Amino acid sequence: MRKHILAAVQAHAADCYPTESCGLILAVGRRQVYFPCANVATEPTEEFRIAPEQYAAAEDLGEVIGIVHSHPDATSRPSPRDLAMCEATGLPWHILSWPEGDLRTITPTGHTPLLGRPFVHGAWDCWQVCADWFRREWGLEFPAYAREEGWWEQADGPSLYERAYESAGFYQVSQPQRGDMIVMAVGRTAHPNHAGIYLGGDAQLPSEQAQVFGPGPFLMHHLYGRPSEIIVFGGPWLDRTRLVLRHLDGR
Repeated sequence: MRKHILAAVQAHAADCYPTESCGLILAVGRRQVYFPCANVATEPTEEFRIAPEQYAAAEDLGEVIGIVHSHPDATSRPSPRDLAMCEATGLPWHILSWPEGDLRTITPTGHTPLLGRPFVHGAWDCWQVCADWFRREWGLEFPAYAREEGWWEQADGPSLYERAYESAGFYQVSQPQRGDMIVMAVGRTAHPNHAGIYLGGDAQLPSEQAQVFGPGPFLMHHLYGRPSEIIVFGGPWLDRTRLVLRHLDGR
């Protein structure tokens, strides 16, 4: 990080302490500048969020080439959310511990394992593990769907899976086959809020080590609060099933 950028990041972290500071590094012509942002997260001492309109304002000035935030009274070690969002944005993330002053940069790897990833809503969650499976297995790409924490609890709010599946290229079927997406209702929820990939009798995934016991059928999913995994699909999971969806471009 260039010295003038680092000085600006440190000053911003000091101004925002004890909440997390956040900002963007922009390429403006041949120059790099730091664009400080307001942290609009609900719990700004624990995480950060940049408002979409402020991100758009930064993009009007130059190209976003990095995302910066501070860890107040903590090390610069990235959290699972930091790692997930770095992958999701495809940009380097710069993490400054404050007031310690240690700076760490993480870069996206471009390949997150399907199994064993920690749960981070909006980045590494049940929808994302499904989307990543479709991309790696079938070459399908989906747009980034915005989803707020707790949307499934709002009875008067949108049912995201039910609203979006047709426009995403899925249609309902009655009996699943490998590669279908199973949409379920888990916990106290007003809408179907969980999804996984039906694997049939073959639990193996390319380049992944899966330890699954039982005759199947199997389901790959990522449940809130647990690492992504493969389970036997039956019993209570069948009871929770609300939709069986097949993609128009399915193999």
